[in-house]
Amino acid sequence: MEGQAHSKVWHNYNINFRPHQKGWLSITLGSHWIEPNRSENMLDIGKCQESMVSVLGWFANPIHGDGDYPEELKLFSDLPLFSEAEKNEVRGTADFFAFSFGPNNFKPLNTMAKMGQNVSLNLREVLNWIKLEYDNPRILIAENGWFTDSHVKAEDTTAIYMMKNFLNQVLQAIRLDGIQVFGYTAWSLLDGFEWQDAYTTRRGLFYVDFNSKQKERKPKSSAHYYKQIIQENGFILKESTPDVQGQFPCDFSWGITESVLKPESVASSPQFSDPHLYVWNATGNRLLHRVEGVKLKTRPAQCTDFISIKKKLEMLARMKVTHYRFALDWASVLPTGNLSAVNRQALRYYRCVISEGLKLNISPMVTLYYPTHANLGLPAPLLHGGGWLNPSIAQAFQAYAGLCFQELGDLVKLWITINEPNRLSDIYNRTGNDTYRAAHNLLIAHALVWHLYDQRYRLSQRGAVSLSLHSDWAEPANPYAESHWGAAERFLQFEIAWFAEPLKTGDYPRAMREYIASKNRRGLSSSALPHFTQDERRLVRGAADFYALNHFTTRFVMHEQQNGSRYDLDRDIQFLQDITRLSSPSRLAVIPWGERKLLRWVRKHYGDVDVYITANGIDDQAPENDQLRKYYVERYIQEALKAYLIDKIKIKGYYAFKLTEEKSKPRFGFFSSDLKAKSSIQLYNKVISNSGFPSDENSSLKCTQTQRNKECTACLFLVRKKPLIFLGCCFFSTLVLLSITIIFHKQKRRKFWKAKNLQHIPLKKGRKRVLS
Repeated sequence: MEGQAHSKVWHNYNINFRPHQKGWLSITLGSHWIEPNRSENMLDIGKCQESMVSVLGWFANPIHGDGDYPEELKLFSDLPLFSEAEKNEVRGTADFFAFSFGPNNFKPLNTMAKMGQNVSLNLREVLNWIKLEYDNPRILIAENGWFTDSHVKAEDTTAIYMMKNFLNQVLQAIRLDGIQVFGYTAWSLLDGFEWQDAYTTRRGLFYVDFNSKQKERKPKSSAHYYKQIIQENGFILKESTPDVQGQFPCDFSWGITESVLKPESVASSPQFSDPHLYVWNATGNRLLHRVEGVKLKTRPAQCTDFISIKKKLEMLARMKVTHYRFALDWASVLPTGNLSAVNRQALRYYRCVISEGLKLNISPMVTLYYPTHANLGLPAPLLHGGGWLNPSIAQAFQAYAGLCFQELGDLVKLWITINEPNRLSDIYNRTGNDTYRAAHNLLIAHALVWHLYDQRYRLSQRGAVSLSLHSDWAEPANPYAESHWGAAERFLQFEIAWFAEPLKTGDYPRAMREYIASKNRRGLSSSALPHFTQDERRLVRGAADFYALNHFTTRFVMHEQQNGSRYDLDRDIQFLQDITRLSSPSRLAVIPWGERKLLRWVRKHYGDVDVYITANGIDDQAPENDQLRKYYVERYIQEALKAYLIDKIKIKGYYAFKLTEEKSKPRFGFFSSDLKAKSSIQLYNKVISNSGFPSDENSSLKCTQTQRNKECTACLFLVRKKPLIFLGCCFFSTLVLLSITIIFHKQKRRKFWKAKNLQHIPLKKGRKRVLS
């Protein structure tokens, strides 16, 4: 009936008022969005479609579609039937698609047609659904926003975050998906009665004091933010300077990063080690039969016998990178956790990966330990012995690292001891001391390995050692609240300085200790940072040759309430997690200028040090034409170039993440899980070949392969010519020894003949002959 009432109003306006009023008319429809539990499962996808049809399609299909209810609804519900006349009257009675998307479309949860699937706040996806279902109509976001609790006054950080998130999704839908969104309306102007929530939640841009007689109104932070968005007609990157033209030096490292590289146990070419001859019974049982008494010559095993190495070499060659970063699997190399059982086959595999890469002028950056959520990436005995909560594991790590330096160090010039030790809070208990204890032992382990390399291997191998830190940049969630600026700095102390500060001073950051102590005094925590002994201080201080930063996002953080309650944003995000099953709170933004700010912050706190961006990338769901990745890779490299040219930061390399992606995981790869190349490879190739963004490609600096990687050239020569070099050294040593022997005998003979000749020389009268 509502649909028919709407259609009659539309026809009335269309006939009697539109000719002179020139207006548009539609009906506002609200909906949730839902995603399948298993993206590849057609049954789950069908349930999601059924959910959307039952909510949004119920009214949208008669008006924006074919004039009738969706077939799925007619099959499973007792809907009235449209006559042909009614279909014709209802169909097309909307000049645009007016759409509402907010908390009222998601609450209460028990009334939602979830069909057992995952409810999501992805506004961009539901806009895409509307585009596909109703032939890309013009869309007005007629109502959008979020809520805050009734006690929140003018500092409504949650509302700012959610508005930014929704508007960003709308902008992506317009720019990237070609969706015709022509307007956006925020809900609402003032705090008021919110339907089933009554006055327990607030959704206004202006705070209303319901307890006062005058009902005073005060603009919230979200009002200031929305005003700024309107004035700038979107998101103006004020924090980012205009693009620069210029180049990185020729020895700049252009890399690609992979996570743990699992070694192959057996080469894939047994026919090269089997000396027997086989005949194929093509017309009989179609099997191979050995010919007895015949032996063939075999060849030695080669690195390219491994299938995975062949494939990686092909991908790396296509990437045109100068460096390849990957992690060893500690558990594969030392299954027992000590040197009693060394897996030589695993070490041979890793040496093959490195040496074959060097033949393509691709140098390695090798990570010794890459923590994982499954088993921490540890050998089973070490895991069962307490993992990183057991201090003795540091000595085990040192022994493992020493083996790797001994077996691979002649080919590796860049080592990462541990990848992202500052993310242990994702694994260990955050509320107790386990995280801090484990982190302390990790720092000691890293320092032991650094000193081992410095004292025993650096002189001969001439490499560099560091650890890589997860390094998000932090911005205040509410830029209109001064306390949030302090929270952003505190986040960086806990994110980066936690590990970087001891490497500089030998102790944890003072800001960390003070903040933890203040929470303890208020009864909000019982945590405590471990204390370094004097020997440990000396051990960790200076134990890094460069800074390695894995940077992906900018976090928007806010201050904690002094009354001890949780962050308002965290509480609201927890609600979002409950209805969307998100893996982590979406307080992140992919903002390239955060990378440059991070680099400047590191230099400010830790001096003019060498810095590598050892992992950087973005999740792009496009299977092949990954336009989003191309945009962000270019933006991130631009910010790195600004840091190098303008800020004079000693950035030595940029490593994109990652080479390949796995199935059912975030899509960070330049190659898909079935090894299909994506279009972003061409963009990265171009940046690498130009060493940045030159102003004139014809006159720009062109780096030869030798200039790009002098160390790599030396390594490649040693790898290829090792037998010849050995023979040459032997020949040279023999030649030198022979020359010395000949010279010695010549001098001896000369003295002998000189003495003999003196005996025949007549002496003057009165003199005596003295022979020496």
